[in-house]
Amino acid sequence: MCLILLAWQAHPDFPLVVAANRDEFFTRPAAAAAWWPERPSIFAGRDLEAGGTWLGVTRDGRFAGLTNFRDPQRQRDGRPSRGQLVTDFLASDESTASALERLRREGPRYNAFNLLVSDGKSLGIYESESGAAHILQPGLYALSNHLLDTPWPKAVAGKSRLAKALGALPDTAPLEALLRDDRPAADASLPRTGVSLAWERMLSSAFIRAPGYGTRCSTLIRQDRHDAVQVVEITWNDVGIETGRLAETFRIARA
Repeated sequence: MCLILLAWQAHPDFPLVVAANRDEFFTRPAAAAAWWPERPSIFAGRDLEAGGTWLGVTRDGRFAGLTNFRDPQRQRDGRPSRGQLVTDFLASDESTASALERLRREGPRYNAFNLLVSDGKSLGIYESESGAAHILQPGLYALSNHLLDTPWPKAVAGKSRLAKALGALPDTAPLEALLRDDRPAADASLPRTGVSLAWERMLSSAFIRAPGYGTRCSTLIRQDRHDAVQVVEITWNDVGIETGRLAETFRIARA
């Protein structure tokens, strides 16, 4: 279960701002964000179990971020890893529109997911549960484990706090604070997604801590109007203590 908050062409100085949490079982091995030796244009973390990634950027200005669609009844064994879809897009030179068309064809092979993709010129989303794929207009977006901008409490609160945090840029402390918010939503506001009420409560906060499961890393991406990109990744242990922090800056190489 994850959260991606994104501002696309909504700030005069920062056309792309991303604040994201990756939630996963702590027993699933993963590598911190880095430049990939075999694909040196990709900067991303890596799922060491299946080999793909959940979120990344590239030297030529591409971005992709994935969330799973929460519905335990629809999970099927033997499906390919959804993280490979992120890698495939980042490693390609296809446009956002072309990627969305490809995802329309390939998406049904996978367990349900949402994938945000940008070629640096446009931003789009594919939602496999609905089959919808479309280019997004400038604005603020919140994506958790349902469809884009589904009004789950963490998405609504996160989007509101993102709007306020944009005013503090280039300071990203407010973005970091919203990702670290571990307050659960009130029971009356919880979605019903097929997990127990206890798990709905634990999964309702932006920052999750549950038995054996929780927020593994937080990622902040800030691209300015001069094509300078800063990526900050913070890693967390199973009791919510910060265990690592890295920052990478680079300038987009436009063709």
